[in-house]
Amino acid sequence: MAEEPPGNPDIPAAPVALASRTPHVPAERLVAEMVPPPRFSTVSFDNYIPDPGQPSQATAVKELAAFATSVGGGPGAAEPRRRSWFRREPRPTAPRGPRGMYLDGGYGVGKTHLLASLWHATPGAPEKKAFGTFVELTNLVGALGFQQTVQTLSGHRLLCIDEFELDDPGDTVLVSSLLGKLVDAGVALAATSNTLPGKLGEGRFAAADFLREIQGLSAHFRALRIDGEDYRHRGLPKAPAPYSDEAVTRVAHRTPDASLDDFPALLEHLSRVHPSRYGAMCDGIHAVCLTGVGPVPDQSTALRLVVLADRLYDREVPVLASGVPFDRLFSEEMLQGGYRKKYFRAISRLTALARDAGRLTEQPGD
Repeated sequence: MAEEPPGNPDIPAAPVALASRTPHVPAERLVAEMVPPPRFSTVSFDNYIPDPGQPSQATAVKELAAFATSVGGGPGAAEPRRRSWFRREPRPTAPRGPRGMYLDGGYGVGKTHLLASLWHATPGAPEKKAFGTFVELTNLVGALGFQQTVQTLSGHRLLCIDEFELDDPGDTVLVSSLLGKLVDAGVALAATSNTLPGKLGEGRFAAADFLREIQGLSAHFRALRIDGEDYRHRGLPKAPAPYSDEAVTRVAHRTPDASLDDFPALLEHLSRVHPSRYGAMCDGIHAVCLTGVGPVPDQSTALRLVVLADRLYDREVPVLASGVPFDRLFSEEMLQGGYRKKYFRAISRLTALARDAGRLTEQPGD
């Protein structure tokens, strides 16, 4: 394919490198960005299509819609009372009944869709509702500190936590303590979770594990069982064949707002950037191009890559790569270990983004 002459205004700017970006993210942005990701920005209970063969899905929609209405009476909903000099005003109390909903089901039944629909349906301004993954919540505590996080979120009506992680005891205790403070402040909670490693029926119903791990908070949660097809019967999607280094580089140079990175160099860079900043690192990027993709060398690097994959997936950024297919990123030992569900999720998401990237190559010569 002939090269365009230099200076042609129709040629996109040279691709940036993610490895050249070390963004500073103010704590206020971390809080403001706790909203459903772009692919769930327009979901609702109305466009969740329950499986007619799984009546629990329709029941979940009904129950969550009712819960959203009840949450409208949470913190900040009522008009402030006028102070009386002649009697002591009673202290406001949180509404009676469970202040938390736990969506209990396997992969592919639409738990995140329903959780985001709950966020959208709950009355109140966006700044009075928060939505994030368990990792994003722990990152927020790391950025603000525990007490400041409690103060910041205590004025919210609703906190939605997607993929509550039961495989990290330390973080589970931290977040459970945080949620206890928020429940005392009258904040409503909703969560989905993964399952504990090595559990029989892993990936299916984790309510018992979840309620046990959060211990003192269990009385505040009502479990909603959402039946559906077990992810193990579907298997992982086959990753597309990688492209050549030359093809990836060519696409990066002609695609507007693309990034181009050597995969090992990007992995090294991720070790120097806090995971809470990975989203900001992807600001303005509409395609990610990677050369030299290979197996991830160790667990710490693998877990950082999982977070980056989540941020790219949230933003629906296609990923074009050379090297090995994404289903060969993690060793067999990693895929059999305690974090295997994270790695399976990353493979699935990167594979989907690699398929999306196929359209970038639809020109002669690629």
